[in-house]
Amino acid sequence: MKLGFFKRAFIVCLLSLFICSAGWTTAEAATLNVYGPGGPLGPMQECAALFSQMKGVTVNVTAGPEPRWIDKALQDADLVFGGGEYVLTDFALKHPGFLDNSSRTSLYIRASGVLVRKGNPKNIQSLKDLAKNGINILDVTGAGQVSLWEDLAGVRGLLPAMQNNITVSVTDSAEAIELWKSQSIFDAWITYESWYYRLKDVTDLVKLPESEKLYRGTPIAVTSISSNRSLALEFIEYLKSEPAHAVFQKWGWK
Repeated sequence: MKLGFFKRAFIVCLLSLFICSAGWTTAEAATLNVYGPGGPLGPMQECAALFSQMKGVTVNVTAGPEPRWIDKALQDADLVFGGGEYVLTDFALKHPGFLDNSSRTSLYIRASGVLVRKGNPKNIQSLKDLAKNGINILDVTGAGQVSLWEDLAGVRGLLPAMQNNITVSVTDSAEAIELWKSQSIFDAWITYESWYYRLKDVTDLVKLPESEKLYRGTPIAVTSISSNRSLALEFIEYLKSEPAHAVFQKWGWK
């Protein structure tokens, strides 16, 4: 009888270990790793937190200049988003086969705008004001802002004057923020309205007339290496929902 008891106890222990192991596997599987540029970080993080709470899963959002996260993303990314449609297309071209193009989804658009110093000491009210003598413009040539100032200026005949006023050009918004905070020589940064909501403490926003605004998209796609494809697609569906749209609108998206 004792042998039978110990045998049954041993089987129960094995079953318990199996159940615990299955539970651990499920917990590990219920994690999404999301990567992209810094521009959409605010709304993406907030939506990730809401989705995590709703589904009982973990969504990790890592954002910033691509070189800072690409090595890790190539190992564990479930989703990648862009700060413009061309940004995600460029990413796909650089990493052939890494994104599942059939899952690519265009989310919400954001408008161009002009960030100025708190209090707007140079009284910048329009694009024409950026062409005046004595205005120092900070320019970002990458990170969803490629040719943004040129597209805005060219149609209005402001190209030469605004080019002369570009004091420094950098390749990403993270570097631009660092310069803006550390060097007071910059009067204006042509970027997106959405950045104001991340930099309210050090900027004011000059909104452009609707007829002068340019818009860029916010695409997202599941990766081909994702081990959580179904959950990743659920997250995309959530990002398309009205509650998620409200979050993006709060952060400056349309």
